[in-house]
Amino acid sequence: MRVIRTEVSPLDDEALVTRARAGDLEAYNLLVARHTASAYRTAVLLGAGSDSEDVIQEAFVKAYRKLSRFRGDASFRSWLLTIVANEARNLHRSRGRRDGLVLRAAAADPASEMVEDDAVGAVLAGERRASLVQALRQLPVRDREVIVCRYFLDLSEEETVAALGWPRGTVKSRTSRALAKLRSLLDREEVRHG
Repeated sequence: MRVIRTEVSPLDDEALVTRARAGDLEAYNLLVARHTASAYRTAVLLGAGSDSEDVIQEAFVKAYRKLSRFRGDASFRSWLLTIVANEARNLHRSRGRRDGLVLRAAAADPASEMVEDDAVGAVLAGERRASLVQALRQLPVRDREVIVCRYFLDLSEEETVAALGWPRGTVKSRTSRALAKLRSLLDREEVRHG
């Protein structure tokens, strides 16, 4: 007796997007499962820290709502990571406003120095990560974004162009400059720690 095995090939993203657009929630759930890890890495590396899960949840919700706008010019993954990057930027803006309010309130009321200390302590605790991530976070936002896309998320140059919405030449030149800055930061960190 011979057993014949038939393998079911997993659907590619394009097929899952088509099914999800037609209302198949299971297809969208498969997309979420497939891309959660890279979305999470993106959020963390772009500085979302402990809010990374919130960032990716919001990104997946927005992606589902805007699925009809996905044109397929780039991969679903790079389109989704663009949304994640935008959500991380939104988080930075809201954090900046909140931290500014805390610091202004502390300056207005010297008795509230404890609030300022808590805010500073939270920032310092967030920066105590691996030296690479620490150096990465010292880069300007645009440099960090291009490094994260190209090397941490392993996006192709074309996918990085689509994800960041920059011209190809900008991606190339910024990648080169960002890598040089990152090397310099890592070299300084290495010298400092012996």
